[in-house]
Amino acid sequence: MRYGASGRSVLDRLPGAGRDPDALRRQHLLRVGGRSVAWVPPLLVLVTILLVDWYTGGEFRTVSWIVLVPGIAAAICGVRGTAVFAVLGLATYVLADHAWPRQYQTGLPDFILVGVGGALAVLACAVRVRGERRMLHMRDVAETTRRTLLRPLPPGWGGLEHAAVYLAADAVARVGGDFYDIQPGLHGTRALVGDVQGKGLGAVEAAAALLGTFREAGYHEPELATVAARLDVRILRHGLHLGALGREDVDRFATAVLLSFPAGDPSTVEVVNFGHEPPLVVGPFGVRSLPPGHGLPLGLGELAGMKGPPPTLRSTLAPGETLLIVTDGVTEARNSAGVFFPLKERVSEGLLADPRTADPARLVAYVRDGTLAHCGGHLADDTTIFAVRRV
Repeated sequence: MRYGASGRSVLDRLPGAGRDPDALRRQHLLRVGGRSVAWVPPLLVLVTILLVDWYTGGEFRTVSWIVLVPGIAAAICGVRGTAVFAVLGLATYVLADHAWPRQYQTGLPDFILVGVGGALAVLACAVRVRGERRMLHMRDVAETTRRTLLRPLPPGWGGLEHAAVYLAADAVARVGGDFYDIQPGLHGTRALVGDVQGKGLGAVEAAAALLGTFREAGYHEPELATVAARLDVRILRHGLHLGALGREDVDRFATAVLLSFPAGDPSTVEVVNFGHEPPLVVGPFGVRSLPPGHGLPLGLGELAGMKGPPPTLRSTLAPGETLLIVTDGVTEARNSAGVFFPLKERVSEGLLADPRTADPARLVAYVRDGTLAHCGGHLADDTTIFAVRRV
């Protein structure tokens, strides 16, 4: 699935975005010039059966195979279309069978077979359509959740050129515990990328709590350390709330990288690292890693007796340098031999082959394609690839 600078897939831009991709592909394949051609395959099968029955002689009758026609229609047509083919098949069977001398007619048993087969096909089609509608509704709910959690970011948001790819390991849910956002504020622009421990709705809840706090604190607070402290307190409060509800998943934590681009210093970036893989700096001078920061994940600092958030590190970025942050869906992607994806080496190779790879949109696409090729398309964890630099 391809993603652009906003992290949206090609399917997202189709009418009815958020629907079941298989249903959308099927609808696309069965349309020509905007018109449905789902009726063509069952009709061709019906005509073929009649021709075979007519030219094989009375000793070998195939007219009862018409029972296959409504079955095929049930797989690709709607309920009404399947019912039409069930009636058409039964009528065709009667006419074709009576066109033969009496000794060659298949008679009542096959008539019952075709009639019952058509009725069962209509019933199966109704069940299929109902299931697809339920799936589309669930997809719409999941898509709304994803867009609320990972809101679309306008181009140049907060004075930053950015691009992001999010690939959920659960292709059905389409949303997980990875999160990212950019928040322009009164004291510069802040960015947050992280990964909540675990999977499922519990991880989504924790990610939503952290993003909500980041969007407020990142806008108002003058010091990045204060934003970091607010995030650490938020995940602890989230755990206390779950504990009061009797939930078992109260000890969640999250690795994260918190960035700040001060308004008055265009060459500086401030970084607070909560146990996350340090960002890579990709630019005209090659690829380098920022210092790790040695911070503990959000939610674990208090348990380890740490007072306050990890230290805020200041680094200088040259013009054209891009910060690349990935979650462990990239760094822990393995190939068939069990070898981890060599992120830094691959990015260095791509930059050497084409200096434009440092552009955020090109960079996330390059890392996405490399990761999927390395693991054969089988992601073991949610995957976020986030790249950002000053406009």
